[in-house]
Amino acid sequence: MTFLGEGWDSTAVLVDGRWVERRPRRAEIGPQLVRESVVMPWLAPMLPLPVPVPVLVSDDPVVVRHELVPGEEITSLTATQGRQLGEFLKALHAVPANQARERGVGPMPLPVDRFRTEVQVPGGDELLAKIDGLPADTLVHGDLGPEHVLGRDGVLTGVIDFGDLHVGDAAIDLAWALHATPPEFAAALAEVYGVTPALRERALVWHQLGPWHEVLHGHDTGDAETVEVGLAGVLDRLKRG
Repeated sequence: MTFLGEGWDSTAVLVDGRWVERRPRRAEIGPQLVRESVVMPWLAPMLPLPVPVPVLVSDDPVVVRHELVPGEEITSLTATQGRQLGEFLKALHAVPANQARERGVGPMPLPVDRFRTEVQVPGGDELLAKIDGLPADTLVHGDLGPEHVLGRDGVLTGVIDFGDLHVGDAAIDLAWALHATPPEFAAALAEVYGVTPALRERALVWHQLGPWHEVLHGHDTGDAETVEVGLAGVLDRLKRG
């Protein structure tokens, strides 16, 4: 058994070199892992890249297990990979949201009140005002970034970590992909996906909002360094946006 890592919500170990076993770090995460064991077997066949398909092996305590998705965290991004991810997101966002709701996937409300009180920075109120009225009609990954996109030999091999899967704004999955990747990757993805100016603009809002969650997580865990890094990210993305 090999320890793979500890995320915000769960810990993971590799069993027999093939199976990833995950356990919740907090009691409220248990139902999330159970939901993944219901939703992912239904969702996976509709997607063009491998994804985790967890099976519930224990409900008290909650433990899920899935086959290891091949590949490693990508360190360089190319147009080929951009096209692959564009096709992946296009397929994911085409999945009927009502069918996801029937399997327990709903919206994910933003902690806007906490943002206002705990992340007070110049320009912050203007960004939070842009959140009002954003659509919430698409099945989204919800936490798509370089650590959750795997590759090998110049191509993508899988997408992992669907703990934040929810019905929300399609632009949230385009935030990192359009605004924090090399131009050739972003352009290829945008062409395949069919990114509109409105989607690109909303994706920037979500990209700017990303580090705000890091600040709140630091407050919740009493980690001053995480708070400091999160605030630096908030200010940097607001300035660049």
